[in-house]
Amino acid sequence: MSDSPHDARPRRTFAVISHPDAGKSTLTEALALHAQVISEAGAVHGKGDRRATVSDWMDMERERGISVSSTALQFEHDGHVVNLVDTPGHADFSEDTYRVLSAVDAAVMLVDAARGLEPQTLKLFRVCAHRGLPVITVINKWDRPGRDPLDLLDEIEQRIGLRPTPLTWPVGQAGDFHGVLDRRTGEYVAYTRTAGGATRAPETRMSAGSAHDLLGPTWDEAVEGHELLGADGADHDHAAFLAGRTTPVLFASALLNFGVAELLRTLVELAPAPEGAHAEDGTLRAPTDDFSAFVFKVQAGMDRAHRDRLAFARVVSGVFRRGMVVTHAQTDRPFATKYAHAVFGRRRDAVEVAHPGDVIGLVNAGSVRVGDTIYAGRPVRFPGIPSFAPEHFATARATDSGRYKQFRRGIEQLDQEGVVQVLRSELRGEHEPVLAAVGPMQFEVAAARMEAEFGAPIRLDPLGYQLARAVDEADLAEVAALSGVEVLHRSDGVHLALFPDRWRLGAVERMHPHLDLRPLPASDLDAEPTRPAR
Repeated sequence: MSDSPHDARPRRTFAVISHPDAGKSTLTEALALHAQVISEAGAVHGKGDRRATVSDWMDMERERGISVSSTALQFEHDGHVVNLVDTPGHADFSEDTYRVLSAVDAAVMLVDAARGLEPQTLKLFRVCAHRGLPVITVINKWDRPGRDPLDLLDEIEQRIGLRPTPLTWPVGQAGDFHGVLDRRTGEYVAYTRTAGGATRAPETRMSAGSAHDLLGPTWDEAVEGHELLGADGADHDHAAFLAGRTTPVLFASALLNFGVAELLRTLVELAPAPEGAHAEDGTLRAPTDDFSAFVFKVQAGMDRAHRDRLAFARVVSGVFRRGMVVTHAQTDRPFATKYAHAVFGRRRDAVEVAHPGDVIGLVNAGSVRVGDTIYAGRPVRFPGIPSFAPEHFATARATDSGRYKQFRRGIEQLDQEGVVQVLRSELRGEHEPVLAAVGPMQFEVAAARMEAEFGAPIRLDPLGYQLARAVDEADLAEVAALSGVEVLHRSDGVHLALFPDRWRLGAVERMHPHLDLRPLPASDLDAEPTRPAR
């Protein structure tokens, strides 16, 4: 980040969404490689003596080849400052992904060339649609056998209602990827493989005539596809893209670094600049107003050498300067931002100045939680980020009673980070809190971190509940007296009634229609946006 408080470089802040194993982390690393943030890509999640992507920092991520956390990367490209916020790839961590999508201005939707649109991609797209985020689509893994490109475009339009407008068109079938036709210039962009895709893939541009002389019928077939798209009106319309009616499409292979440079150019050219955000009272906090930011992620244990806690905040307005005193809107208490970092994987860089659209990691901001607002000058408070309806429940017990202090501290930390939801009741006491999760892998992460970071191994005993409903305080006693139902409270003040199945919930609703049992935001990401659409 620039040290200048007058940095006028435009910002682009985006996230990548995809189904697991579509190549999201590989693309993240390829973008870092092309932006010259790193000199050599891991290219794949490492196992054994193979390298792992630098964005994956947890041991579980490196061992299993999945992403279960989120990190942020900032780099400069073509006179712009680009903020890439990486997201978890596994569906069990969709709540974390939802938080990340509250902090970006655009999304890159990664689609597997062979599989097309998959369930997690569809869910995440719905969040983008709710939030009014423009979406750029990348058809990935074109170096492998896959589906017909026109079929993939038709599926996108039919299933999510976005009109695809390809900016590039593949030359040759999936599995034989050497280049693309740039639909805006008519040129052929030829790619050259590098060893293992570890370095930037060289690009060579040539005219349509030269491409025809070199490739013959293969080039002619690509031109035919390009012309067919033009006749169908599938050309880029910027207003329609920003309005969420169309999606520019690029063909790429993140593993080979093919098409990655074109994606960077597209992001810089087409993605919207930060526009501020609306406060809880409906007023707009414009980028030129006093400093403000909202916290979308809290994380500890990212580096064993740094036993600290990071609150990731998206700057909404004004200029952040390290050391400035800001106010925590939820407590109305001031704190000094002595330490602020930009973080990507295990890498940390000190942040002196940040501008709207940038992401900063505030070190040891102890009272700050996900969804909180910080500001300087004119007060503001942004809408919070809702917690999803949990579907899996288990009691947590310390396996070593002598480590109870560490157990309690670890459970509190995981709760503040949103790794799991922690539910309590007087009946169960503090020694046996109930952990609630959207997906079961959240429990694995919680158990692994409790042992590795806090030295407090835990035993998790599953509970026979499947559904949770919010309950008003006035109804607590009556609901708690119902057979087969348990009432617990969450740290955000919400009281939850847990039900074993839909049948029992339905029976309670029929027999006690006066009870207000409110559904929580669904884990399929159907929740309404927490910040107004663009």
